[in-house]
Amino acid sequence: MSTDQKMKVAVVQVGTPLYDLDKTLEKLEKYVTEASEQNVDLVVFPEAYIGGYPKYSTFGMHLGERSAAGRDEYLKYYNNAIEVPGPVTDKLASLANQANLYMVIGVIERESTTGTLYCTAVHIDPVQGYVAKHRKIMPTAQERTIWGFGDGTTLPVVTYQKSPTLSARVSSTICWENYVPMLRQHYYNKGVQIYCAPTVDTREVWSSTMTHIALEGRCFVLSSNQFMHFKDFPEGHPLPAGSDPEGIALAGGSMIVSPLGTILAGPLREKEGLLTADIDLDDIIRGKLDMDNSPTGHYSRSDIFKLLVNENGFQG
Repeated sequence: MSTDQKMKVAVVQVGTPLYDLDKTLEKLEKYVTEASEQNVDLVVFPEAYIGGYPKYSTFGMHLGERSAAGRDEYLKYYNNAIEVPGPVTDKLASLANQANLYMVIGVIERESTTGTLYCTAVHIDPVQGYVAKHRKIMPTAQERTIWGFGDGTTLPVVTYQKSPTLSARVSSTICWENYVPMLRQHYYNKGVQIYCAPTVDTREVWSSTMTHIALEGRCFVLSSNQFMHFKDFPEGHPLPAGSDPEGIALAGGSMIVSPLGTILAGPLREKEGLLTADIDLDDIIRGKLDMDNSPTGHYSRSDIFKLLVNENGFQG
C-alpha cells in the first residue's frame, strides 16, 4: 500500500554578518523560526553562512609574499570559524529540535589540531542533532589559500526520518563542487533524493547548473545562496573602488528544482528571503521511468563504467 511521500522544503537567501557570530546565529534563528511557522520539514542555508564568505579579501597574499596585516585578518577569520562538532552545532541541534525541522548549513569549520579551515556543510537532525558534515573537496581559485581540501571521509548521504513511513536521503554539495561529475555520480549512486547545494555563486547561469543536476540525478535540488549589499560588509573590509554602499555585492539566486527540471521556487534575486516548496518524493520514481542512473539503473551502464570512491581518506 502506498504512503504519503509529501514534504515541505525551504532555502534561505541571506548574507553573513561577517566576524559577528552572535548576529549570524540570530539571523539564522529568525529564518528557522519563519520556516517552522510555515511547517517546513527541511531547510538549507548558504555556503559559509556561519563564519562568512570573505568576498574581496586577499588576506595580504601575492605570489611569494604575505603581509602582516593579512595574517591579522586571517586570525580574525579563523577565530570566527567553528569546531564541528562543537558548542555551535550543539546550539543548532537544540534549535532544530525546537523547530522540528532538518537543517543543512554552510559553515567555516576550524580544525583545532591542525589549524586548517574548511568550507563545510553540516547536517542537523531535529531528533539526533548533529549527524554529519561534508567538507568541500575542491576550494575554487583563491579559496585554496585559506581553506583545506576535504576528502572521501565526509561524503555522506544522510537519511532524514520524518515519520515511520516517510524518509528522505539528503546530501550536500558546495558551490563549484557541483561541476565535479564524479562527485555528483557518487551521490546519485547513494540514492540521494534531496540534493542540497549551498553556494555563493550568484551568476544567473547558476540556475542552469541546478536544473541540469535535478534532471541528471532525478532528484530534488535545493540551492541556497547569499545576498549582501556593499554596506553589509564590516568597516575596513576591502571592497571594489567606488562601491555604492547600497549596491549589491552578492545578488542571490536561490532556487528549488524538481526531478524533471521544473523550477518550483525562485530564482530569488536581489533581496533576502525564504523560498518554500511542497514536494512529493514519489516524483523521483516517476522521473525514473525513462532515466535511472544509480548503480543498478539502466542508464548507468555499469557494464562499461565503474566509479571508485575512496571514502577512507588519505592512507599514509
